[in-house]
Amino acid sequence: MPLDPDIQAFYDRGREIDRLRGGFPSGPLEMERTRELINRYLPGGGLQVLDVGGGAGVYATWLMGLGHTVRLIDPVVLHVEQAAEAGVDAQFGDARELDQPDASVDVVLLLGPLYHLRDAADRQQALREAHRVLRPGGVLFAAAIARFAALFDMLIRLDALDDEVLPIVAEAVRTGVFRGGSKVFTNAYFHLPTELAADVATAGFEDTEVFNIEGPGFLVNDFEQRWADPARREILLAAARLVETAPEMLGAASHLLAVATKPEHGH
Repeated sequence: MPLDPDIQAFYDRGREIDRLRGGFPSGPLEMERTRELINRYLPGGGLQVLDVGGGAGVYATWLMGLGHTVRLIDPVVLHVEQAAEAGVDAQFGDARELDQPDASVDVVLLLGPLYHLRDAADRQQALREAHRVLRPGGVLFAAAIARFAALFDMLIRLDALDDEVLPIVAEAVRTGVFRGGSKVFTNAYFHLPTELAADVATAGFEDTEVFNIEGPGFLVNDFEQRWADPARREILLAAARLVETAPEMLGAASHLLAVATKPEHGH
């Protein structure tokens, strides 16, 4: 299952290792809030975690530091090498066909694959594979880029919604398909919140909750200065928590996080 060449080229630039630490302006907010939400729903004890599409290992190394055993899978060789250098058990692989036994892990992180699989059948296959490898009662954390994220980001923060970019964003707003190629982000799929919840449920999960990860803070154009100030940083985090499950605000997200459980019994 080859990776889209444009997506491959985008990640071969090597920027993902720093994106969440400040390589992308609101990356630190995304990382802090994603950790916070994962921590909130992690089962107790030392866990077996499969980090699917785990990139350079930012979340894997954090979870290892908390005492969990993590295996990382990624379709970009550079990411696998970077994660391995950081001490992570990392292998090349595809979210749609996991080299992992049935019911063998307590937690699956799917924090990237859903927004780089533009075909609905591929996204469903990735979710079903996550379901397969989870033990009954295991927890899924699945991230998506929200449907209107590029519209907000390009218009408000980047002021980059020009005649060339507008048609790309317009198609994403209408259909979810973002054809960024190698010029604007890259090729992706942007979810509606209700669609993400439905996709997860269709794959056999229950108790699905969908969160707005960053809240409105991803749109501030002086993000780095605010984040560097501890008091203002806390306000950005508080603002995100304030609207994290407000249905009307889920559509105004940058990233969404679905948290769901594999049923103890049944399928």
